[in-house]
Amino acid sequence: MVGSLAEPSDAPGRRAPVRQHGAVRAISLPPVPYGSTAVRPGWTDLPAGLREALAARLGGPPAAVRVAAGGFTSGFAAVLTGPAGARVFVKAAALDGQRHLVDWYAHEAAILARLPAGLPVPRPRWALTESGWYALALDAIDGHTPRLPWAPAELDAALAAYAEVAAALADPPAELVALPLPRLADLARDDILWWGEVAAGREPLPEPAAGAPLAELVALESRLPGYADAAPGLAHGDLRVDNLLIDSDGRAWLCDWPWLCHGPGWFDLAGLLLTAYASGLDADAAFAGHPAAAGAPRDALDVTLAALAGYYLTGAAAGPSTASPHLRAHQRWSGEQALGWLAERRGWPWARPALPS
Repeated sequence: MVGSLAEPSDAPGRRAPVRQHGAVRAISLPPVPYGSTAVRPGWTDLPAGLREALAARLGGPPAAVRVAAGGFTSGFAAVLTGPAGARVFVKAAALDGQRHLVDWYAHEAAILARLPAGLPVPRPRWALTESGWYALALDAIDGHTPRLPWAPAELDAALAAYAEVAAALADPPAELVALPLPRLADLARDDILWWGEVAAGREPLPEPAAGAPLAELVALESRLPGYADAAPGLAHGDLRVDNLLIDSDGRAWLCDWPWLCHGPGWFDLAGLLLTAYASGLDADAAFAGHPAAAGAPRDALDVTLAALAGYYLTGAAAGPSTASPHLRAHQRWSGEQALGWLAERRGWPWARPALPS
């Protein structure tokens, strides 16, 4: 979230109440499916030296290469199947021209290696630098990006997996905390809070927010740094539907970890549930019933939605992105969901209508 745009448990307090809730409003789907947003290099686009180095790690040239079609970066990302059937997920980027991706991948590897054992997250296998490229190999998860609108069972699996992860991040190991991790409060002040800029005239008012109570949006988002500073533990920082995989057993796995930060789990939870709201599900009940929201400030959800709405909508107004041709449209859609959900919760007159009973 701040960087870019498990089977259900029946244990008390471990599962958000989603499955018993049907659709409560009209469904809104993203402009392009999350599994089709990326434009990435193929295997043959990689330097020959890098391909040879990767093949050597696999025990020979790959028998199959499945390039990831989702995501909002332009780095190489694919599941490679070796000649003997072993599979790894490889991310790779050029040292010259994609240095930011190289840094993200190396940082992610350090994070994943230090996360507590047993969590539903892929683990790093190896990394190499060759022909001016850096490549990171992770466990290959045999799964699919959750389909929208959310199937309640898959959303339950995602929320159960995040409950497990959030519990571990609430008291993280010392070796993880020792990494140079940013603070969500600082990220919010520097990059997420935008309604104050709009109110001051330094940014234009995003068109979807025309008629919104700007002063209330400013007041809400301004509370996020203080709330985040007061919260112990760590947050994934970018928990979206396209950073999840559902495996063949129905368990959810949390992927893409370079944005781990000091911050509250309820921030992650609100970001994930934007697509549950867009799917017509009772996202309010899912948030309130999730263990990551336990002890959150009473208005934490509204504060997060206000901040995310400004972050996404102002990002959508920027020029074309070289990371993905679909990034701006997805930012606008995500901002509209955050603003619509907030408007519905606050009783603003242009909230999305509920379905007739």
